[in-house]
Amino acid sequence: MSTPPTAPAPPTFTGFPPGALSFYAELEDRNSRDWWLAHKEVYERDVREPMLALLDGLEEEFGEAKLFRPNRDVRFSADKSPYKTHQGALVGSGTVLGYYVQVSADGLRAGGGFRAASTAQTARFRAAVDAPSSGLELEAILAALRGKGFELLGEQVKTAPRGYAVDHPRIATLRHKELMVTRDFGAPAWLSTRRALTTVRDTWRAVRPLTEWLDEHVGSEGGEGRR
Repeated sequence: MSTPPTAPAPPTFTGFPPGALSFYAELEDRNSRDWWLAHKEVYERDVREPMLALLDGLEEEFGEAKLFRPNRDVRFSADKSPYKTHQGALVGSGTVLGYYVQVSADGLRAGGGFRAASTAQTARFRAAVDAPSSGLELEAILAALRGKGFELLGEQVKTAPRGYAVDHPRIATLRHKELMVTRDFGAPAWLSTRRALTTVRDTWRAVRPLTEWLDEHVGSEGGEGRR
């Protein structure tokens, strides 16, 4: 009996080449199907393959990633540009909770958190922020992340969500419908080296207390937290 061929080993991540950033810089100016098809090989070589190699290098510690499609969903958007001007990927529950990384013309961005997929998710988040024990725990996590240079993002209301007082001690966090933290690293020389993988790994490790809190108290779009 013949031995089945061994699957080739995935490529080792060696960095994002400068062509990845210049690809997106030009795409921002010439976002059309014709331009994309003419430069698809550049996307595959300089963007998609390095991103897959990066994710493979992180999979053992963080889990399998979802690589987002390059096409935009333009059905309900006034902007009909057919392609995203960045390549993103997420490790976590579904497509809304976990660790995030992207590369664009601006360089590297990494972080994590949750993007609300339902009002139930937001309600669970706010209930956990309101509760003294879990709420104070989250505030300490966010303070530590801000001290490390992370930016807090996510859609929020302007005053106070229904059912919560405007003078609530954690009103700034309660305003959020969803919560993400990110760090922008720009395009340093090390982006084209293996240091980019180390940087994303260290960033995700720093975000882990937040993703674990969210997993426990908020959960994915289809389920509940693990309380």
